[in-house]
Amino acid sequence: MDFFYVFLVGTIIGSFLNVIIYRIPIGESIISPPSHCGNCDSRLRPLDLIPILSWIALKGKCRYCSSKISYRYPFVELLTGGLFLFTYIAVGIDQKLVAYLVLGCMLIINTFIDMDHFILPNIILLFGLIAFVLLTVFLPFISWRDSFLGAFVGAVPLLILFLLTKGRGMGPGDVKFMGVIGLYLGWKLSLLTLFLSFILGGIFGILLLATRIKDKTDAIPFGPWIALAAFISMYWGSDIISWYLGL
Repeated sequence: MDFFYVFLVGTIIGSFLNVIIYRIPIGESIISPPSHCGNCDSRLRPLDLIPILSWIALKGKCRYCSSKISYRYPFVELLTGGLFLFTYIAVGIDQKLVAYLVLGCMLIINTFIDMDHFILPNIILLFGLIAFVLLTVFLPFISWRDSFLGAFVGAVPLLILFLLTKGRGMGPGDVKFMGVIGLYLGWKLSLLTLFLSFILGGIFGILLLATRIKDKTDAIPFGPWIALAAFISMYWGSDIISWYLGL
């Protein structure tokens, strides 16, 4: 039953992440007005807001105007529920659990915002920074030295790339994003995240160019690949590093 409750809490948090993903980039408050249909502006009732199940029961349509509701809403809820469950299984009742859940939520938010708007909002990164400080004070899960080194080795290479390309190869948001991630992961996992993000982003970029979905002049967000690399490092980073050193 513990697994069910952890997953359930994750889906509820995922529903709130949907609000953040939609409202932050357009400058709306995440508190007011209450949840409403983006088409007819009808206020949503509790039965309309049950994670995943409401979307299925309504067949992906608004109860009041029958406009389509994006599949992304249940997907983010399901993804966040999976994040909570998988992290709970992987970490257990440990001080890292809360830290990794906070980091995971930030990764999900920034992934979808960057995909839609090509930005990584400062307010989300600031939240991640403040949450890190509070967690380190009350639930210390990593040394300050390792955190600062993680932020340094994560952000500085991207900062150099940003300066050398004058912002054409990397955005300032990516630099700050990687710096905040480094605080949570430490220098070893931060380096691994950086390495994996370039590999993942490079492979995806080549596939887009090869299939002509994108051309050389199109911008491709890098934030999602940083986030995916960070997820891999969170769960399997130590094993990957041990495997590599053992070669």
